[in-house]
Amino acid sequence: MQLAHGTIVAVIDGEHLNLYRNTGTDSALSLTALETPVPSGDNKSAGSRHHSSSANPNESRLEEDSFAAAAAAMLNKQALENDFDALVVIAAPKTLGELRKHWHKALEAKLLAELAKDLTSHSIADIEAALTKH
Repeated sequence: MQLAHGTIVAVIDGEHLNLYRNTGTDSALSLTALETPVPSGDNKSAGSRHHSSSANPNESRLEEDSFAAAAAAMLNKQALENDFDALVVIAAPKTLGELRKHWHKALEAKLLAELAKDLTSHSIADIEAALTKH
């Protein structure tokens, strides 16, 4: 996958959010880690309001869904404020399902791709490799 200079890459699971910016060119991907604000956990009811991603959610699953909803809210706010022009999301499959429930249309318009992979604990090189293969 080729990403334009400045594209934001968000790597998310049920507990972590890492943001990167492509500081390379369209054909030479080079991700740089960004300071990532911690999504607010004020969205505790998100999993129960929008039905948790698992049939019989436990407390851990509800917390992960809540984190995903808070991460989506933060990214939605950035999209609405035009903090980025293009976004790629790499998320654990269940987290990605929860994120999709919360995307704003402004974010969806800037969303270039979604990868259903859990890469939050992986190196930048691993993330770049996954993007290159996609």
